[in-house]
Amino acid sequence: MLIRPRSCGARPLRPGAALAAAVLAVSPLALVWSLVLPRPAAAQGESRSNEESRPKGFKVLLDRVTHRGREVVGIYGLVAEPAQPGMWRVQVWEELDDRVTVATDKIGCSVTAPLRITGSSRRLVIRELNPGGVITPANRLDHLMWWAVCFPEQAGRDPARLGPVARQLGYSGLLPEREQVVLGPGR
Repeated sequence: MLIRPRSCGARPLRPGAALAAAVLAVSPLALVWSLVLPRPAAAQGESRSNEESRPKGFKVLLDRVTHRGREVVGIYGLVAEPAQPGMWRVQVWEELDDRVTVATDKIGCSVTAPLRITGSSRRLVIRELNPGGVITPANRLDHLMWWAVCFPEQAGRDPARLGPVARQLGYSGLLPEREQVVLGPGR
């Protein structure tokens, strides 16, 4: 099929010329869009690393490139809760190319009620976990964190492959996973 310009007296384009004309017409537009639209930090060059500023005892749980740039999540500063056996307090470090946030979470290692408590002063999130159960993108970080705290020798291993280990440790893999959000007072 030949593309014919609608102006008067123009000649019909040859099939190969039509493609060349289309590319030439689109190329300036593509060039403009590539200059205007921001690219992910990873595509712009090497992502910066905050490795030298990470605290002693830091364990990397997640290291990936996202639309926000390189994301590293890790834990450190594990402390047992004296009043609650099997409950641990841990510092959670989330690092992006342009910032680092640190939060304190609690991890429960009980066979009957494994959980992660996270959130902020305005919103507390309680997640009941099922070690040895199904791992999804929504619960992967919770399980990575749980294994690293409760069984440090399993830290960094894929929780989807730890089902047999969980059952050997007494976890059934059949617990329902739930999330409860408790809202705190507003400011």
